[in-house]
Amino acid sequence: MKGYYYIGLDVHKKVIAYCVKKADGELVDEGTIKATKEALKEWVHSIKGRWIGAMEATLFTGWIYDFLKPHAFSLKVGHSYMLRAICASKKKNDRIDASKLADMIRCDWFPECHMAPKEIRDLRRVLRYRGLLVREAVRMKNKTSGLLMEVGAEYDKKKLRGRRYFDELLDELDYIPDSVIELLSLTRSNMEIFDANQKRLVDELRNNIVLKDRVERLMSIPGVGEITALTWALEIDDPHRFSTIKKAASYCGLSSAHDESAGKLVRHPLSKQRNKHLQTVLVEAAKLAPRWNPQLALLYEKERERGANKNQATLAVARKLVAYLLFVDKKEEEFELRTAA
Repeated sequence: MKGYYYIGLDVHKKVIAYCVKKADGELVDEGTIKATKEALKEWVHSIKGRWIGAMEATLFTGWIYDFLKPHAFSLKVGHSYMLRAICASKKKNDRIDASKLADMIRCDWFPECHMAPKEIRDLRRVLRYRGLLVREAVRMKNKTSGLLMEVGAEYDKKKLRGRRYFDELLDELDYIPDSVIELLSLTRSNMEIFDANQKRLVDELRNNIVLKDRVERLMSIPGVGEITALTWALEIDDPHRFSTIKKAASYCGLSSAHDESAGKLVRHPLSKQRNKHLQTVLVEAAKLAPRWNPQLALLYEKERERGANKNQATLAVARKLVAYLLFVDKKEEEFELRTAA
């Protein structure tokens, strides 16, 4: 597109390297600016003309993307893995990286990735933080068990999470040091705080006006709970960006990597190019879903009869869950379990 500037942005925590080129590749300007809103505002107003920008997906990309997008004719975010493969070279620095990004967007071979709307990304951040709270609560629970084992205390593992049992247990443990009692109480209070906060975040997300109807439709699938539905809705964003179930399953990390050359096919374990948040939730859901979904239970048993181990059968169930979730999300209708005539 003639008359447009093509800008590559190499984003870092404190600085942003930029390179401005014309459609024919002529260098217009290059340099670095501070990664602050004030510096970006001054820089973007210095560009005289319409421009198309490109940047790599990083931890810092989100706010820069939101700030610059209203000023750009088009602003794209690149897939980090693909950009690493394309930009591999012997000599590498911020200036060269920005120049290559400008060339890629100028020549229209920039590997763009999906950028969810700001509202969805904000909600996604909350859900991922909820996962952190859950992990910390589990750590506190395990630490409680560890402290009791260190002093040789007898306890019921299944009841340890209960508040009444824990209080009664502390009263009975008169033979252990006071310092351990204090640590047990502190660990217990931390676990309760983490647990209460993660439940509050889930309630807020589920009742959010943007997600409420969508999550309820997804939860109409037998075996899909609120965490699975919330994770799917926020991590997938727009289900129509996946044209097939296979592509959606691959994004969720449920497909194996494979190399094919000269007629020889070599399969590898599950690919590391995936959304790890979706992969974790779907695999966990697939372990429990057959209890409530007869079709998934039948699928699990068929996979086991074919010689698949438990993990392989669980992955088959997870892929079927992806098919259900994608269908319901695209149709925007509640799930109806079909039975044989």
